[in-house]
Parts: sequence; C-alpha cells; structure tokens
Amino acid sequence: MAARTRTPNTALARLMAEAGTGNEQLARKVNTAGSELGLRLRYDKSTVSHWLRGSVPKKEARPAVAEALSRLLGRPVTPAELGWGARPDTETDVASGVTELSRADMDPSRRSVLGAGLYSATLLVPSFPDLVGRTEAARAGRTVHIGDGDVATVRRMTDKVAEILDQIGAGHARPMAAAFLANTVGPYLRASGPERVRRDMRAAAADLVYLTGWMAMYEEQQGLGQRYYDKALRLAGEAEDHVTYCRTLRGMSLQASHLGYGPKALELADGAAEAAPAAGPRLVAFLRGQQAHASAMVGDRRAALTRLGAAEAALARADDRRDAVGGYDEAAYFFHEAHVRWCLGDGEGSIRSLRRSNAARAPEERQGRLHCLGVIAERQFRMRHVEAACATWHAFLDEHLAVSSARGDAHLTTILRALPAYRGLTAARTLEERARHVAASKAA
Repeated sequence: MAARTRTPNTALARLMAEAGTGNEQLARKVNTAGSELGLRLRYDKSTVSHWLRGSVPKKEARPAVAEALSRLLGRPVTPAELGWGARPDTETDVASGVTELSRADMDPSRRSVLGAGLYSATLLVPSFPDLVGRTEAARAGRTVHIGDGDVATVRRMTDKVAEILDQIGAGHARPMAAAFLANTVGPYLRASGPERVRRDMRAAAADLVYLTGWMAMYEEQQGLGQRYYDKALRLAGEAEDHVTYCRTLRGMSLQASHLGYGPKALELADGAAEAAPAAGPRLVAFLRGQQAHASAMVGDRRAALTRLGAAEAALARADDRRDAVGGYDEAAYFFHEAHVRWCLGDGEGSIRSLRRSNAARAPEERQGRLHCLGVIAERQFRMRHVEAACATWHAFLDEHLAVSSARGDAHLTTILRALPAYRGLTAARTLEERARHVAASKAA
C-alpha cells in the first residue's frame, strides 16, 4: 500500500518567514497561547517541522497556533489562512450574535467552554464610520413592536445590574445580564418600530453588552469579554452612539493593559480618544486617564504625566452626574494615577494614590474597594513591606467574604502563595491561617 503523501504547508512557511521566527520559537509561543485556552501543549521544534511538511494539529490547538502567529506578526491570522478548515467570523447580524453569545453565557453547562476562548492581542477593531448605517436586522417574522418604554426598560435594567455588580460582585451580576440579553434584549433588537426607537434600542443594548463584557473581563474570562466588547462596538456603531463606542474601546484598552499588552493598550486608548472629538469633560477624563496608564506601560513618562494632568483637569470641569455604566470619578482617576506612578517606579506614590482611590469610593462600591485593597497589599509585598501588606490583606479578607469576584479569588490565591516563606513572622502566620479559613468557606 502506497504511503500517504502530504502537501507541504507553504502558507505556514510564508508566515513564519514574514515573522522572522524559527520552529522552536513558534512552538514556545503556541504552548503559551494554548495555556490561555486551558490546554497543556508540549509542542517543540520537531512538531512545527511536521506542520510544515503538511500534518495538521488537533482541532482545539489550531486557534493557539493562529494566535501565536498573530502576536508575532502584529496582525490577525486565522486557522483558515493556514489551510486548517476554520473560517473567520463573518457575522453580519449583530442581534443574532448578541443573542447567541449571551444565551451560551447564561447556560452553566456551556460557560466553562465559552470562558476558555482565547483573547486575541491582534483583533481588528472596526472604526466608527465603518459601522454607522450597517444595520442588518432580520425583518422576517417580527411579531414585536417596540417603543420608548422598552428602551427605558433596558436602560433601567442596565443600571440595576451595575448596582448589583458594585455591591456583591460580577459573579452574581453577569448571569443576570446574560439572561436579560438573551431573553429580552435579543427579541427587542429584532423587533419593528420607528427607526429612532430602534436606534435608541441599539444604543441601550450596547451599554448592557459593554457592561457584560467588562464583567467577563473582570472575572478573568478574557476571550469572552473581548467577544462582548466586539458586539458592543458594532451595536454602538449601528446606533450612531459615539459615547458607547469610545467607552468600549477604552474598556478594551483596560483589558489589554491588565493582560500586559502595553502597545495594544495604547493603540486602543488613542483610538478611543481620536473617535471622540466632541466628548464632554467626564468622557475626556475617562479617555485621558487610560491613555496615561498605557503611555506609562510603554515607558513614555512625558506623555503619561501630560495625559494624567489632562484627565485631572477634565474631571474638574465635569458636572456632578456620573453614569452608572462606565462612569469616571475621583476614585477612577486616582486608580489611574496609581498605575502611572507604579509603572514609572514610584511605589510609595502608587500606594498613596490607591488609598485615595478607595477613600473616594461610595460605600456600596464593594467590588472596586476589594480589588483596590488587593492591589495595595500586593504592591506593599513586592516592596518588601511584609507586615504592612499583611495588615492590608486583613482588610481585604473583611470585604472578600461578602463579594463574589474571580479577581478577588485571584488576590486570595496570591496571599496563600506569598505567605509560607514568611511564617517566621507572627503577622504572616496569623494571616495565612485566616486566609485558609476564608478560602475553605468560599469553596464550601
């Protein structure tokens, strides 16, 4: 029987040559991307040699290969370009996309798979002008007619979800948002009604989709959060809603900065600022603060401090109204200031800014306070102020018991990993014992 002949993968070879990468480097990058998908990949240079000769990696690993090449090249690469069968997302009906995504997110049996989606550092972001006027709503079979009252219902629900998020955490708030998107907002987006009302509905839906993406990001479901953000951008564009479009881009920049992609964070923050030429002072402060953080991440001290000053000046001009969704206030400004100071090497200044951020928070903003305490303690610990970190971590544990937050759980894991080396200190031993009790109660 004749041996099967494989066709060399010239597309992979061409992309590797363009990236200037060898077999071993690509294998390492793929293994790293695979770990973000929850895969334990052990590829090496010989594996890549097999791919170049025409073999195909297992289906679940192909997105990791495409993402590794995307990161090396600085532009999107899909499995389809490599001849591996998957096709890029060509969705044109954003209503269907929102319904499908939120329905999967509200299903506990699918959530772990959905949450394993890979964050793409090279996602192409559609520009605002490209999205305006591209509504592709499915008109067939409409039986619902929407009015201003329905738009108000979506906005009220969004505000309520934001309140629940602040008070008891994204772990409780996001499933509610996903269910409302799937069961109520999805049908509204397909409904008939005056064009003005349908545009307002898309704007209201974009706010809720943005908030749901922010919660997914906060719960460390990075690929899922990015998919929600993409839907929010498209809805905002169809609604001609500049504010939500820019707010979403800023959220995407925050996600990139959280994951350590400084240049991408700056690109998205600058894009948000450029897309908002007529923004009010609060939105300007919102955008300049994120630009300052991203500038500090890439080592541009002058730009970081200039933009931080612009954020402070814009916030001083803003009125007293703060949006429930994506609002920007003193607490958010001081949090940005803390990140800028940390990136520029001012650890003590960063901690002072974080404390000012928490002091500026309303009592009900428990999730934000929890995360801020965790960041303070971790920075104190990294500066070798161990006893001070232990005191802050005790305050963190006081809050953590009442909030459902994956990011809070991550801070708790940090405590348990950091303290064993310091058991010679009474403060560390006492804290470790308490932290283990809290972890056990959370797991119960």
